[in-house]
Amino acid sequence: MKVLIVDDEPLARDRAARLLTELGNIELLGEAANAEQALAEIARSQPDVLLLDISMPGKSGIELACELAERESSPAIVFCTAYDEYAIAAFDAQAVGYLLKPIQRDKLAAVFGRLSRLNKAQITALAELEAPAQRSQLSSTGPQGISLLAVSAVRYFHADHKYVCAVHPGGELLIDDSLRELEQEFASQFLRIHRNALVALQYLQGIERHGVTGYRVKLQGVAEGPQISRRYLPVVRARLAKGV
Repeated sequence: MKVLIVDDEPLARDRAARLLTELGNIELLGEAANAEQALAEIARSQPDVLLLDISMPGKSGIELACELAERESSPAIVFCTAYDEYAIAAFDAQAVGYLLKPIQRDKLAAVFGRLSRLNKAQITALAELEAPAQRSQLSSTGPQGISLLAVSAVRYFHADHKYVCAVHPGGELLIDDSLRELEQEFASQFLRIHRNALVALQYLQGIERHGVTGYRVKLQGVAEGPQISRRYLPVVRARLAKGV
């Protein structure tokens, strides 16, 4: 299995290289200190797996992973970071593993042991599982009977305690689905930007400031989009950078 280490910290790269070498059955292709170097090395050596840091100068590891996920053939991503808060965003970026620094040998062995039992096509398939059939309409039952809303009209889903609302230009529809169920069913159409919000990619127009340090998404057809949490901000920026 061919592996490329991508991390801006020399000591972290050295530790990762030593541990990978100890595992065996690993061809260590080299190292990159940032996303730009990584892209050049990926084009040159075609690694099977990236051991990828998240927080780096310039383009983040999340942004790099999102960019690679758009390609027909790309390496599997195993994130390695000092922060556990990026786990959800990492798996949204189609990572197949998530390790915390300092890397523990047994956890590294477990991830690569699993990958070593798969061929390259199977590794790629881990991030490309076939999506289930998607509904074209959502329904809600109320005092006036059943209301229907086309999924294509929804600008965003917002969860408030145990209720989920589908927000559209004409108002809101209270639905029975959980946000997690909606995220799984409409993964190709909606992007999670907060633990309580999914936004429609086709209507995503940009990011705007909210307060001193916060951000909101700008969505076509609604006056005010939902807030973006800090952990999902790199993912939203990456999608906007590539034209959504």
